[in-house]
Amino acid sequence: MPAAHGDLAVMRSVILFAVLALVIAGVVPRFIDKHGPAAAPAAAAPNEPPPAQASGRNLTIPRGSDGHFRVEAAIDGRRINLVVDTGASAVVLREGDAARLGIHPSPRDYTGRTQTANGVARYAPVELNRVEIGGIVVYNVRAAVMPDETLGQNLLGMTFLSRVRWEHRNGRLVLEQ
Repeated sequence: MPAAHGDLAVMRSVILFAVLALVIAGVVPRFIDKHGPAAAPAAAAPNEPPPAQASGRNLTIPRGSDGHFRVEAAIDGRRINLVVDTGASAVVLREGDAARLGIHPSPRDYTGRTQTANGVARYAPVELNRVEIGGIVVYNVRAAVMPDETLGQNLLGMTFLSRVRWEHRNGRLVLEQ
């Protein structure tokens, strides 16, 4: 039964990252709103990432007017906006956005369950073949798809970030590969 034990360990990891992603997605924006610097009026829509500056395999991401670092990524060749979330264990996609990317988990694929402030949430573990941000490319990235009503925004979590070098420098997030 070693395979069953391995599957259980993977499921525990998926549940853990989903719980962490949901908690961070709910807590961080409230904390920033209460304790962060006053945000300047946004020139672009709040879900649009400010322009990042790429240089080879380096990417500098400015902080948005809402205090978040937002990026436009290409997942398996299709564009999507993500909020960089170093507290999220994995990349987490809203169901509607996953569908736009060609990812359509069936109801039976939603094998994960997690408790959130809003009740029990379900998710479908998936693997993304290629995630590209600027000139940085990471292959075979574990991710989760969650119902739209469960997740307010797509998250770029540690299943991507742990495979690149990143640091917060002078109010900007710098990614290097």
